Amino acid sequence: MIRQLVEEDRKVTLDFVSQKPAENLFIIGDIEAYGFTNPIQKLWGDFVENGELRGILLNYDGNFIVYAPEEYDAKGFAEIINHDEKYEFISGIEQIVVKLEPYLTSKPSNPRVLYYAKCEHAKGLQEVPTEIEVKKATPDDAERIIDQMYGIPEFATSTFSVERKRESLSNKSARTYFIEEDGRIISSASSTAENSQSAMIVGVGTLSGYEKKGLASYCMSILCTELLNEGKMLCLFYDNPAAGSIYKRIGFVDIGKWCMWSFK
Repeated sequence: MIRQLVEEDRKVTLDFVSQKPAENLFIIGDIEAYGFTNPIQKLWGDFVENGELRGILLNYDGNFIVYAPEEYDAKGFAEIINHDEKYEFISGIEQIVVKLEPYLTSKPSNPRVLYYAKCEHAKGLQEVPTEIEVKKATPDDAERIIDQMYGIPEFATSTFSVERKRESLSNKSARTYFIEEDGRIISSASSTAENSQSAMIVGVGTLSGYEKKGLASYCMSILCTELLNEGKMLCLFYDNPAAGSIYKRIGFVDIGKWCMWSFK
């Protein structure tokens, strides 16, 4: 049976998704931030006959995320998605998301699949030399951080928002560590979608001309150490095995692939 989740379902819902805090980073964060009554999002639960929860579907402003560790009512969840005229994205662990596809009335125009990894215990983090100063960003650094992101070739075609960066640094759903030279940020590493249990690592990069000095590794070392010391599980996406090998040396392990289906 599928029904919309309400505030009274908070404990059973969080208990369910907290069994896999990496896989459910976005769901946990959205529940903690917006709850069950904010009109920006809705959640549905798939319950078996004894009342046990076996699957969750979340819609945040046209973006659907599905999670179920085993079998679930994929047809029922797909019908909810099909009836939403404004939905643009579906995401989640690949083996969970693909079960929806036979029942969707639309096909994704831009299906993307990324490797998904988590880290509970870091190893091999670079020690920061005493002559290197790694700073923690404040909301006032948002514009400089975004300028640096656009200056890195692999991020140049991405879309970043200074206001969103400033807001996330202000409400502590994200943090950034950076290294600067002559007032310009040349290397940084960030977290995003932070919640009480997990955090996503993003934006690890260095400007051209400053690479191969270990600067991004120093930023990431400080960032990862701080988050792990707070008891948060680290997660990240990567799109090629070469990048994955770097993260695996730190202690990340693959937990599957993450689907990002666009229906624009």
